[in-house]
Amino acid sequence: MTVTLMWEAKAVEGRGAELLAWARAQRPAEEPLRRETFRAPGGRVLVLTWWPGAYDTPVPELPEPPDALLARPVHRWRFEPLDEAGA
Repeated sequence: MTVTLMWEAKAVEGRGAELLAWARAQRPAEEPLRRETFRAPGGRVLVLTWWPGAYDTPVPELPEPPDALLARPVHRWRFEPLDEAGA
């Protein structure tokens, strides 16, 4: 079983590249099974990480970026993957 963490932040106007660089530089104490980083217009940055364990397993999360980079608080969610039979 795995749990997927979603971390999404929106940069202050004009600072999207800095927020993306900051997010890419963050390394948790443990390495996830998988990590993907995305960007979108408007300075949005999304990081998905996959970890072994159940939905409520404690796993490292990305920290809060410096306030000067953020247009709003970071959004965080947990997901559990479903196969087609479980969907």
